[in-house]
Amino acid sequence: MWYGTYTHTLDVKDRFILPAKFREKIKELGSRKFYLTRGLDGCLFLFAYEVWRDLEEKLKSLSFTKQQSRFFNRLYFSGASEVEIDSQGRVTLPHYLKEYGAISKDIVIIGVADRIEIWDRKKWEEFDENNRERFEEMAEGLF
Repeated sequence: MWYGTYTHTLDVKDRFILPAKFREKIKELGSRKFYLTRGLDGCLFLFAYEVWRDLEEKLKSLSFTKQQSRFFNRLYFSGASEVEIDSQGRVTLPHYLKEYGAISKDIVIIGVADRIEIWDRKKWEEFDENNRERFEEMAEGLF
C-alpha cells in the first residue's frame, strides 16, 4: 500500500507534508483519519484508520496478565495520537512524538507496506548505512 523513500522538512508549526503518491492513495481510501504513534527502532508509525483498527484488535487480544503485554500496550497506545491529514496533505507532529523520535527539522518518510514511518533524517541515514549491506543476509534468514 505505501512504498518509497522521501525527504521532507518540518515547518515552523511542526507539520510535514506527505509525498504526492501517498496523498493520491489517501484520496482513494476516502478517509483522512490516521493514527500516529511510537514506532520501533527510533521512528514513528503512521497508520491508516482501518489498519490501525485491525492492529488494535490484535494487541487488545494479548493477555493482560502477562507483564510484557501490559507494558507494551501501555506505551504503544498512550503514545498514539489520532491525526487528520489536512487538505494540503500535511500532518502535525505532536511535541511528545517529535521528542520520542528525536526528530529535528529534516525528516525521511518511508512506506513500509501497511504503514508509513517517519524518521529523523540523520537517524534514517545511519540506520540505512548500518543495515544496507546486511540486506541479503536478512533475506536469507527470513525466506
